[in-house]
Amino acid sequence: TLTHCSPTRAGGDVLGPGCPIPAGGLAGGIEICITFPTEYVKTQLQLDERSNPPRYRGIGDCVRQTVRSHGVLGLYRGLSSLLYGSIPKAAVRFGMFEFLSNHMRDAQGRLDSTRGLLCGLGAGVAEAVVVVCPMETIKVKFIHDQTSPNPKYRGFFHGVREIVREQGLKGTYQGLTATVLKQGSNQAIRFFVMTSLRNWYRGDNPNKPMNPLITGVFGAIAGAASVFGNTPLDVIKTRMQGLEAHKYRNTWDCGLQILRKEGLKAFYKGTVPRLGRVCLDVAIVFIIYDEVVKLLNKVWKTD
Repeated sequence: TLTHCSPTRAGGDVLGPGCPIPAGGLAGGIEICITFPTEYVKTQLQLDERSNPPRYRGIGDCVRQTVRSHGVLGLYRGLSSLLYGSIPKAAVRFGMFEFLSNHMRDAQGRLDSTRGLLCGLGAGVAEAVVVVCPMETIKVKFIHDQTSPNPKYRGFFHGVREIVREQGLKGTYQGLTATVLKQGSNQAIRFFVMTSLRNWYRGDNPNKPMNPLITGVFGAIAGAASVFGNTPLDVIKTRMQGLEAHKYRNTWDCGLQILRKEGLKAFYKGTVPRLGRVCLDVAIVFIIYDEVVKLLNKVWKTD
């Protein structure tokens, strides 16, 4: 019986249903505030098509141009869309992962790597459909809008109103297929790596406590694995959600056009800033998530 918020089976990872929302939401909000400038730079580089010709010569040039034109706060354009979506995204991701993993553990309460991958895949697909696609579409449009000569979005709610007014609700669901593929593979890779590393670290003692530093290192490794595993999907997703998405008939056509016009290297645009952000992102999220779970266990018991 799940009687409180703390782990209740061997392996230390089974949580009560109330934990994913506050723990994941808080972790996601803090992480976004810390790492968003790298997300901004990554998105700008992915939107910067070679045929235009390119506006930015690299990461440093993108940062310099943005700060010169819009100040330091320009690096945070689009942050609000991610902050507003962080709590529901975390709730869906961790809630779905916990729900699936609770039903897939063995008799001893352990979750093996393969099942961790499947649970992560389910969590990624769920968060993509429910939260991530509309949130990411709005974020990409905001960032892309800033590069226009006359930006038209004055803020988060104004931008959402304009997008819905001009394109309907489907305007916030551009690139759904690419987003599902990206988020599904993202979380499948991350949870597979985290589950594998945690099982290796605990060895024959499934109740061995996880030091926050160890959790952070494992999270960074999981984040790096997901970056190298699915950056091409992230590039396609970003293009499908930009202001020039009308150029592509669908996800497959977008991929073909990028390959034909810009070559294979274009599928790894923004890899370096994304690598920095994602490694820090995943490390922070898992550390804060685990620590908030411990805190909630002390103050929120229902048994």
